[in-house]
Amino acid sequence: MKTLDVITIGRSSVDLYGAQVGGRLEDMGSFNKYIGGSPTNIASGAARLGLKSGLITRVGDEHMGRFIRDQLVREGVDVGGVLTDPERLTALVLLGIRDQEQFPLIFYRENCADMALSEDDIDEDYIASARAVVVTGTHLSHPRTEAAVLKALDLARKHGLRTALDIDYRPNLWGVAGHGAGESRFVESTKVTAKLQSNLHLFDLIVGTEEEFHIAGGSTETLKALRAVRAVSSATLICKRGAMGAVAFEGAIPASLDEGQTGPGFPIDVFNVLGAGDGFFAGLLKGWLEDADWPTALKYANACGAFAVSRHGCTPAYPSLEELEFFLERGIKRPDLRNDRELEQIHWSTNRHRNHGSDWSECRVFAFDHRLQLEEMAGYTLEKGGAFKELCLAAALQVQDGRPGYGILCDNRIGRKALHAASGTGLWIGRPCEWPGSRPLSLEPELGSDYGGLSEWARENVVKVLCFCHPDDDAARRADQEATVKRLFEASRRNNLEFLLEIIPSKVGKVDDETTATLIRQFYDAGIYPDWWKLEPMRTRRAWDNAISAIGEHDPHTRGVVVLGLDAPEAELAASFEVAAGFELVKGFAVGRTIFGDVARAWMKCEIGDDAAVTEMARRYARLCEIWDEARRTAREKVA
Repeated sequence: MKTLDVITIGRSSVDLYGAQVGGRLEDMGSFNKYIGGSPTNIASGAARLGLKSGLITRVGDEHMGRFIRDQLVREGVDVGGVLTDPERLTALVLLGIRDQEQFPLIFYRENCADMALSEDDIDEDYIASARAVVVTGTHLSHPRTEAAVLKALDLARKHGLRTALDIDYRPNLWGVAGHGAGESRFVESTKVTAKLQSNLHLFDLIVGTEEEFHIAGGSTETLKALRAVRAVSSATLICKRGAMGAVAFEGAIPASLDEGQTGPGFPIDVFNVLGAGDGFFAGLLKGWLEDADWPTALKYANACGAFAVSRHGCTPAYPSLEELEFFLERGIKRPDLRNDRELEQIHWSTNRHRNHGSDWSECRVFAFDHRLQLEEMAGYTLEKGGAFKELCLAAALQVQDGRPGYGILCDNRIGRKALHAASGTGLWIGRPCEWPGSRPLSLEPELGSDYGGLSEWARENVVKVLCFCHPDDDAARRADQEATVKRLFEASRRNNLEFLLEIIPSKVGKVDDETTATLIRQFYDAGIYPDWWKLEPMRTRRAWDNAISAIGEHDPHTRGVVVLGLDAPEAELAASFEVAAGFELVKGFAVGRTIFGDVARAWMKCEIGDDAAVTEMARRYARLCEIWDEARRTAREKVA
């Protein structure tokens, strides 16, 4: 049974992209970390477009290797063929964006893990599970990796798979250019040409730039090179022509490149060419494996390549299927796609789970980010407050027990140790920014006046801000608070952090069935698109209907809503859960004082010990989870 659409084979690395644009690589002061390597990028790009992709490679038994494996899983790539090499390090690449034509890079690939791929790493059952295999040229450059590729291709033919080659010519990876020539895309080499030509007959599809066909065909005249490739291979040849798009040749090579089959191109500003070919290949695979005609397949490929050259990084730049479909239907509004707010919102909202863990279809959150409430308790000290929050985390982890769908809200000022200890546990982690109780809204000083403090946050932290607001606020206060929230929202996006907006109008004025929905629309109108909403419990279905509709009108891809507790007793929370659970956009709750309030007061006065505190908070948290889960089950049964 074919469980995968495509398996890619070859390079897998960590790309360290210079964050500064326009300077020399020598002068870069900070780097963004992404997965990289053509086969890895192609597999990830294909997965984003809805294909079931897998990867065969090796990674090191260290942090970078684990990063690649974890990120592939987030991208939806099957890692059944990703092997851990106990002796070698994961490959690294340092890259930069100098200008529109210069993209310096250095490969750190001496005896790296992926170049140790061998015949023994190719599993017949895994190959047989796919419809197609894609290999890249670099792994034909060494006898050991070439043997692995040839075995995979032999098994592909045996089991009826389609086969494709991305020529992917990097002269220094073939040993015909020096370490400092990582940016070089072409150096003539009869040895490389001979090696490629000895294997070209094994493929149904061959893809390359004009320069890559020059090396494959042994000529710097593109038509002559294509004819040389055609002489040894009956594959469909896809020649990428940069801004001119791409052209497909199924049979004899005509007198002009313009006589091949083409798809529509997309005139956009070039920001970064690195990884564009891999994005192109992912789009091409979508069309090829759907048996679309070549003009349609090339349309997908050209569009994915356009996204790639418009953004920072390789895999992170590639579109989701929803984004691609939106782009093809709407068209180009501005040539610098990375500055197209509508398009970037869809890109972020349909891809963020790839960077921030699971889809969080359920989110039961123990909120102990409270600061003011603890500080006012008898017996409180900063040290005791921090220790108590560690107990809160222990209770949360006890209830979670390694399962998905659980989370915490924890601050950095009092709860720093707990916050840091939570990283990597699988919990959803929200972190507050507001100065407690402030109205108009002001933020914690740790953020800095330019909110630059967010650059130090762990990527799994969700930026949470509570805004006390009401539709009856005067214009000046509303504008002031919205401006603060918007600056924080935009800073969160710049730092690739998800954003949660909590609004509590009942603390400001009277509320009715329209109050929360009105506020939601006001924030969207201000250009603020929260990944999460944290809303106070609304007792009527009409109020929830209005709020959910307001969100859906503006952002169909939002993560969802969590219901806050407001220190309500369990029975009152149960009643609010019963109403909220009837809306699938409501993913769960974020409740704090109902769980920890009485426990904290007793613990601060040394009336109970650590173990008793953890046990009681875990009991209360687990009980709320049971109440929520039962409310959800009941609501779904009514619909069914």
